[in-house]
Amino acid sequence: MNRPIVVITGASSGFGLLASAALAKEGYQVIATMRNIRNCDALLNAAREAKAEASIDIVPLDITDETSIKEAADYVIERYGSVDLLINNAGVAVGGFVEEIPSAEWERQFSTNVLGLIAVTRAFLPHMRKQRKGTIINMSSISGQIGFPGLAPYAASKHAVEGFSEALRLEMLPHNVYVCMIEPGSYKTDIWKKSRGQISLRADSPYAEQMQALNEQVDRIIEQAPSPDEVIERILQIARHPAPKLRYPVGRNMRTTLFLKHLLPWSWLEKLILRQLRLRS
Repeated sequence: MNRPIVVITGASSGFGLLASAALAKEGYQVIATMRNIRNCDALLNAAREAKAEASIDIVPLDITDETSIKEAADYVIERYGSVDLLINNAGVAVGGFVEEIPSAEWERQFSTNVLGLIAVTRAFLPHMRKQRKGTIINMSSISGQIGFPGLAPYAASKHAVEGFSEALRLEMLPHNVYVCMIEPGSYKTDIWKKSRGQISLRADSPYAEQMQALNEQVDRIIEQAPSPDEVIERILQIARHPAPKLRYPVGRNMRTTLFLKHLLPWSWLEKLILRQLRLRS
């Protein structure tokens, strides 16, 4: 098969779904993985609209299950022989305030966003190293650079992804394998609705006022956030690039926000963030 081989995790919705359809339309053979393949209807509809259904192979993969990861990796290598692009997109966003988030939710956050991402990457690394080519895209976030209140588990997991990606890139560059990250800001995807439904908050919570302010901010984000087209176009650009760089911040005011983080004293930045979120400092 002459077409480049792409493996994408979390392809049933959001960035994963859109990237799968877009890459298939561009001529890539896409192995679109998801925990439950019964949730593939939206992806198949998008692939049909792109006239690229024949270029998508839907494979079950639970990134928190080592057996599932091995079976998926073995299938891909046996059938397609190689992997040119791995996109670690699957993830969850646990919300709430640190004091009130149960340990099980912290574990779920890290087992998916960090340990699952690492396990999937490790499953395909030997093949990329031996073939001396390949690109790994880890979907990070603005939360991988700045931790926002009410999203500590998510921010911590994305900070971990950032450190892992930096180290792995340096390990793999001598083998001509490029590791990079896309750091999206806020876009219209399902993650906001899902995270809103999973927030931990006690009935008598001392953080009730702060949570109300954050929920109002999230409502504004959902209303004003642009479509994810810009993120998908960036994925396509990285896929085509022979030597992509490490970080790709994407989104409204992302570069300005990151510039201010590195320029301003943290005490100034935290006042700006709290003011924007309409929280008292």
